[in-house]
Amino acid sequence: MEENSNRRIAPDVRLGQGVVLQDFVNLYGCTIGDHTRIGPFVEIQKGCTVGNNCKIQSHSFLCEGVTLEDGVFIGHGVMFINDPYPRALTGEGTLQTEADWKVVPTVIKERASIGSNATILCGVTVGEEAIVGAGSVVTKDVPPRAVVAGNPARILRFL
Repeated sequence: MEENSNRRIAPDVRLGQGVVLQDFVNLYGCTIGDHTRIGPFVEIQKGCTVGNNCKIQSHSFLCEGVTLEDGVFIGHGVMFINDPYPRALTGEGTLQTEADWKVVPTVIKERASIGSNATILCGVTVGEEAIVGAGSVVTKDVPPRAVVAGNPARILRFL
C-alpha cells in the first residue's frame, strides 16, 4: 500500500484523471472516476465503483458493493451498509470470514445527493437526481427525483 501525505492508496486502486484526494483517505480495490473529489477521513473499500465528477465529503464510508454513478454527491459522515444481518461469529462460535456472508450491493444513480449523516442500507437503489435528507435512514428504493427524509426515509415531494 502506498503512503503519501497521510493517504493510504492500495496499488489495486484505479484512479481516473483529475481525481482530488484529501489527506487521511483509505482506498483499496476500488475504482474512482475522472474529476471526482474525495474529502479527508473517507474510506472506500474493494469492489466499490465511484463515477466521474462525484464529490464525497469527509468521514464517509463506502463499503464493498457500493456503486456511485456519475455526478453523485455524498455529504459528511454518510454510512453505507452491505450486510442486512451482520454478525461477528458463525453459528459454531468462530469469527466470520468473507466466506460466511454475501455482499448485498447498493446503487446511487446519476446526480443523486445524499445528505450528511445519512445511513443507506444494502440492496437499495437511490434514483437519478434524488435527494436524501441529512440524518435519514434509507431502507428501501428511492424513486428518481424524489426528496426523502426521516427514519425510515419517506418521500416528501418530487423535484
